[in-house]
Amino acid sequence: MREAIDAMRDAFGQLSGGRAELPLRASITVPRESGLALVMSARCEVPFGLGAKFVTVYPGNPAAGRPLVHAAVLLFDPETGVPAALLEGTALTALRTGAASGLATELLAREDATRVAVIGSGVQARTQLEAVCCVRPVESVSVYSIDRSGAERFAQEMAGNRGVPGDVRVVGSAREAAREADIVCTATSSTDPVLGPDDVASGVHVNAIGSFTPEMQEIDPALIGGARVFVDQRQASLAESGEIIAAVRDGLIEERELFELGEIVNGEVRGRVDDAQITLFKSVGVAVQDLCAGARALERAAKEGLGAEVEL
Repeated sequence: MREAIDAMRDAFGQLSGGRAELPLRASITVPRESGLALVMSARCEVPFGLGAKFVTVYPGNPAAGRPLVHAAVLLFDPETGVPAALLEGTALTALRTGAASGLATELLAREDATRVAVIGSGVQARTQLEAVCCVRPVESVSVYSIDRSGAERFAQEMAGNRGVPGDVRVVGSAREAAREADIVCTATSSTDPVLGPDDVASGVHVNAIGSFTPEMQEIDPALIGGARVFVDQRQASLAESGEIIAAVRDGLIEERELFELGEIVNGEVRGRVDDAQITLFKSVGVAVQDLCAGARALERAAKEGLGAEVEL
């Protein structure tokens, strides 16, 4: 996770510095199954920094014992255009998404932040917590999920593992989880806000990573309007984040008040201004993250003799 966080620093720095090319993702609906497919491509300045990810999201899968999300990442050699690697993308997506919030927390959360709230209990929630615990001295964790049994499994699996403290407790509402937290991570597929301005304390940092379409909203737009807001990419958030779109439309925040995380990395803007300020990182996920994380995974696989080589 620490290496993945460093990869995200490189990814967002390149993106905001104009050293990466990133078209908006394309989406394909599968109406019969209520499924969604996403195609994300990018180019950046890392080894094998040309490629794409194909992601599917099928809401009916969990009930059948299958993962909600499947993904595959294809990397190319940008000097020759030759395919270099095919990577299982579901684990990579969870890792790099958690790492992005780890970087945001490192740059924006108060130095003395020790209490974490996690809203959601799926795969993404696990890497969110792992990443936050990499960058702050976390002492206690509260978790809430509409799936109570899922939250209990989350608490049991995460307590004392992956750098997470032993104090992980399940609570009965998102507000109960968040109201005393220094850091809040939302990782749900909700179309209605699960976190509002009255649910958090002053000085909190929020990582919001669950929503990725205009129809989805994890965060109340009023909370967006009352925070110093950072996004992975301004263009992507204005096109794909339901809560950002609503907050701008309703005049709660202006486009010029949306800062990119890479602008902090590159020294172009300040992060947190004071300890009482609410900071918020809203991520929709961008393909340059997959390239930077995937390139590092491929480099390590080559060194350790992992994976399988095939002729195309």
